[in-house]
Amino acid sequence: MKQRAKGADGTRTGGKSAPSAVAGAHTRRGILTGVAGLATGFLAGCLGGERTASVLAAGSLASAFGETVGPAFKRERGYAFEGEYRGSNAVMRMVADGQRKPDAVVSADAGLLRERLRPETADWDVVFATNAVVIAYNPSTPAGSRLADGEPWPTVLADADAEIGRTDPDLDPLGYRAVQLFDLAARYYDRPELADRLRANTTVDPQEAHLLAAVETGDRAAAVAYRNMAVDRDLPFRDLPPELNFADPALADHYATATYTTEEGREIRGRPIRYNATVPAGAPRPEAGRAFVGFLARRPDLLERAGLVVPAALPRAKGDPPGGVVP
Repeated sequence: MKQRAKGADGTRTGGKSAPSAVAGAHTRRGILTGVAGLATGFLAGCLGGERTASVLAAGSLASAFGETVGPAFKRERGYAFEGEYRGSNAVMRMVADGQRKPDAVVSADAGLLRERLRPETADWDVVFATNAVVIAYNPSTPAGSRLADGEPWPTVLADADAEIGRTDPDLDPLGYRAVQLFDLAARYYDRPELADRLRANTTVDPQEAHLLAAVETGDRAAAVAYRNMAVDRDLPFRDLPPELNFADPALADHYATATYTTEEGREIRGRPIRYNATVPAGAPRPEAGRAFVGFLARRPDLLERAGLVVPAALPRAKGDPPGGVVP
């Protein structure tokens, strides 16, 4: 079967086209198969005498881990799964400062984990999945209806009457990727004023895991989100061009032209989305952490079911992980 070429906006087209802000809408119907069970909380010790694996992970993985990966891990490996979900910046800070001692830690930005935890707290990690930044929306809202009708997303999001959410750039990678997206979009669409307008017209939600709840209810029209988050909540979303979605490793140099400086004064350059995991020093049950990281590396089917992307090149280890972690 012949593959149709992708246009600059990320949609499939029969020929070349100029840069556009319009892209296809998707929902998880036909993509996501539900798996029963939800793991919440972050407890010490074992539940009912069972072996336990405690995981501190990026907020964008809350549903993927709680509803799909965690229950499968328990069925197949026999560990009770305990997950706590925060922005990746907060996750790294809590682990580095000793506020949390999980068996495994998972970041939505591989570079962030390496910068904050290596070499003192971790000397290896495994990249196991990627993702893409999208615009998730509720079509029953005025602005969401405009997105559903194909109106360019920068125009809709820059409208002062639209209610658009993004996460805190000082707490998680999705937040600073949203700000970097705005800068890249201003250049991509040749609209110098666009970045400031988008920053001013988006509301910061401090909880990444709660970002799309208001979109579901219609209290918020749309949000800058990860693809798997929209898939999980069955929300339609607009794809972004590869130059803007942080999903293409070949565009790493391009993404790096957008930066964000945190409140701590640390400059973060844009980079492709890469989820990675490790077992930190001082983990109370390191064997459980290794079992979980190994499970992530061996079950791309579960990750893709939850809306993540697992290219053929993954998993990929950095450093020297213990034997058996990476297949």
